[in-house]
Amino acid sequence: MSSLTHKQEIPEGGYRTPDGRIIGGVLMDLKHITLRFGGVVAIKDISFDIREGEIRAIIGPNGAGKSSMLNVISGFYVPQEGEIWFRGQKRPPLKPYQVARQGVARTFQNIALFKGMTTLDNIMTGRVTKMKSNMLEQAIWWGKAEREESEHREKVEEIIDFLEIQAIRKTPVGRLPYGLQKRVELGRALAAEPDLLLLDEPMAGMNVEEKEDMSRFILDVNDEYGTTIALIEHDMGVVMDLSDRVVVMDYGKKIGDGTPDEVRNNQAVIDAYLGVVHE
Repeated sequence: MSSLTHKQEIPEGGYRTPDGRIIGGVLMDLKHITLRFGGVVAIKDISFDIREGEIRAIIGPNGAGKSSMLNVISGFYVPQEGEIWFRGQKRPPLKPYQVARQGVARTFQNIALFKGMTTLDNIMTGRVTKMKSNMLEQAIWWGKAEREESEHREKVEEIIDFLEIQAIRKTPVGRLPYGLQKRVELGRALAAEPDLLLLDEPMAGMNVEEKEDMSRFILDVNDEYGTTIALIEHDMGVVMDLSDRVVVMDYGKKIGDGTPDEVRNNQAVIDAYLGVVHE
């Protein structure tokens, strides 16, 4: 596996983090994004970028517009105003599956797995965008389709080993505890081999031990796979420990953007989390 973290030279526009990791140039640039639902403005004129190889957090109080922003990035919502640039090219309005084919995968705030299917089969569904054989070839399961499935299963087995879930590979996910279901969902997203991985509250509902495990896997995904990660998370301890940069939203607006230390000391961010009355 190769990643920016293992390269010696800093790419143009990149920088080296205090812990020695290398962050590349801009992977995705969101410019003046505005999203409305009727008369309700969910996102108002927000701009920020996501750099290659970094862990970028999006935080804010409930109702700030974080999930709406993640849905814009993943193609589920199309903003009325603004532009999205990915790998230096302006992205036209796309369906979610088209965005996925460009190299963007995600997990969901509420677990969205096939509960009657095994762990292995759920993670296999993440390989759909990589499959080239048609439905008839897959139904016959012969020749090209057979070889392709064998190759995909090999990739899935690697992910199962990476996430340390070998013992549940044949277990229907509906029987698994919540924390393991979250890990399976992460595995399914990784199966798509994304350039940009979106995590919607990956720690929600977890106990301390489960959060520690998930934090470790997120860091390992970023380090060993070289995957750029953008995440929404309410646990500020997790956010400050994991993130390279943090963008803060409140009432659909951006009120802060910078390193964890810069955001932690931003008075507007402090006021938002303390519930200061907005005039």
